[in-house]
Amino acid sequence: MRRARSPHVHDVSRPTAGPAAALRPPRHLLSALAALALVLGVLIGLPAVSQAAGSLPCDIYGAAGTPCVAAHSTTRALLSSYAGPLYQVTRASDGARTDVGPLAPGGYADAARQDTFCQNTTCRITEVYDQTARHNDLTPGPAGTAGTGADRGADAGEIAVTAGGHKVYGLWISPGVGYRYTGVASGVAVDGRPEGAYMVASGTHVGSDCCFDYGNAERTPADTGNGHMDAVSIATTCYFAPCTGSGPWVEADLENGMFQGGNGSNTANRGNSSAFVTAVLKNDGQTKYALKGGDSRSGPLTTWWDGGLPTRGGYRPMQQEGGIILGTGGDNSNWNRGTFFEGVMVAGYPTDAAENAVQANIVSVGYDGATDVPDGPQGTITGPGGTCVDVTADDTGGNGAAVDLWDCQRWAEDQHWQHNADGSLSTIGRCLDIEGNGTANGAEVELWDCDGVGGQKWQQRADGSLFNPQSGRCLDAPNGTTANGTRLRIWDCNGSAAQKFSVDGGAPVASPGGKCLDVAADDSGGNGAAVQLWDCQSYAVDQHWYHDAGGSLRTLGRCLDINGNGTASGTEVELWDCNGAGGQKWQQRADGSLFNPQSGRCLDAPNGTTANGTRLRIWDCNGSAAQRFTTG
Repeated sequence: MRRARSPHVHDVSRPTAGPAAALRPPRHLLSALAALALVLGVLIGLPAVSQAAGSLPCDIYGAAGTPCVAAHSTTRALLSSYAGPLYQVTRASDGARTDVGPLAPGGYADAARQDTFCQNTTCRITEVYDQTARHNDLTPGPAGTAGTGADRGADAGEIAVTAGGHKVYGLWISPGVGYRYTGVASGVAVDGRPEGAYMVASGTHVGSDCCFDYGNAERTPADTGNGHMDAVSIATTCYFAPCTGSGPWVEADLENGMFQGGNGSNTANRGNSSAFVTAVLKNDGQTKYALKGGDSRSGPLTTWWDGGLPTRGGYRPMQQEGGIILGTGGDNSNWNRGTFFEGVMVAGYPTDAAENAVQANIVSVGYDGATDVPDGPQGTITGPGGTCVDVTADDTGGNGAAVDLWDCQRWAEDQHWQHNADGSLSTIGRCLDIEGNGTANGAEVELWDCDGVGGQKWQQRADGSLFNPQSGRCLDAPNGTTANGTRLRIWDCNGSAAQKFSVDGGAPVASPGGKCLDVAADDSGGNGAAVQLWDCQSYAVDQHWYHDAGGSLRTLGRCLDINGNGTASGTEVELWDCNGAGGQKWQQRADGSLFNPQSGRCLDAPNGTTANGTRLRIWDCNGSAAQRFTTG
């Protein structure tokens, strides 16, 4: 049992300093200002919650004569007048559902609504709403002629990024996750009619299996032949060799082939591997198609192909059926992975000018954050030999799926576990369970619906073991075996290396005095929780931090932040929702310090104090031992 800590009283009345304070008020005002912003945002369109009127993707396409017939996003409105729901989440604990909409018409998603609704449990995204008037809404797809069976919704808290400075959630697609409009969607192209589509997706959370697609597909999940699909994809699939580099590439899934241009192979397509990729496809349905890709955070689109449709048979003319897929193939091949943030489908063949304007709008959003690592409260369970606790069958584990050891893969959803308040460990919607709720030595563990039985209770102990109180035994790798696929079991606790399983979520930040960077209140840190020094504990989730490519340091689904976005020497640090503010950017420097560029100051232990509970702050960088913080 981890020693409880004294609660830290946070002085919310402390004034902030520096010019940034004008941009981000002290937090005791935030709740009042948030309410005021919502009212004013509706009345005058404050940029804090809404985007420039008349400039969003569907406004742009509509003005160019190619109106949106489907618009899907979990991050923002794609039409300046849109004020309806963006997506629906369903709570695991009681099956309740709620819709998440924009903060204001034409605005960014209200992620706080999801956070509040899903607090102390998990949620799945069970519907992504169409923002056009056509109601081409997407729900988890039915089983098809390929894939692993019916799709499940994405874990709602799996991937959080920022857009427009706001925390928002993406759709983390892993094997078995996918969405579909089954039937003929309203207004979507059929039988060789022209259309266009784009999506903003991750260029780092990608794979080569089939298929991470968005766009036009068969009306039912079955492969009905060449030319019956017209969907954009971002993947490392080199379906028609040769290909240039290792991808990922923006490709067209036209059914029975991932086309990088022309007849399939196109060595001019060099791929797009930025954290956020704008992937564009348009097809006149008769003789030509075009593929474009770009960094969703900066710069223009690059045209990878603009020419003839394949001559392989069945593609001239196209024979689209008008269904819609997201995250799968047309026959429900749901083996690939990806991260989706937004996308639209339009009627007609879009102009280059319209696509360029849409890309400029996407860049203006300022998407930021890592897109290839699941975040939220989940963390890996590091096992013997540096392996990870894993579920067989690549993220699709149903009841009874074996739990084993496997090489750690940062993108694997089924290697990211949440240690819940009731002691259970959950991943992909189910819990780590002892087979048959058994208690005997050698009973194997598996995945099963979370039902609160004793075989699903696990305690992280100071020696690194995971202890099951009902059986009085520990999670164990038989005979210390660490090979991929080693099936785990329970066994008499013996303190051996075969029983070292550390629930974490990143890596410790080595700190002055041999301490670790820690959050007050034992793994439950909310907004404003103090960040301090504490004895290093391998099992402490809140001592394991991710230093992502954007410079933020994250744990427990939040970021290391300077109070009030302050810049003055002595301003304390805390945990806060990741929002991309300057007070959440940290650079590891060669002298071991953690430097905050906005303030020009370094993380600091006041006066070199290293006692447990020492509250950290920023201070003028001085190279002293009090400023040695090394990320893992």
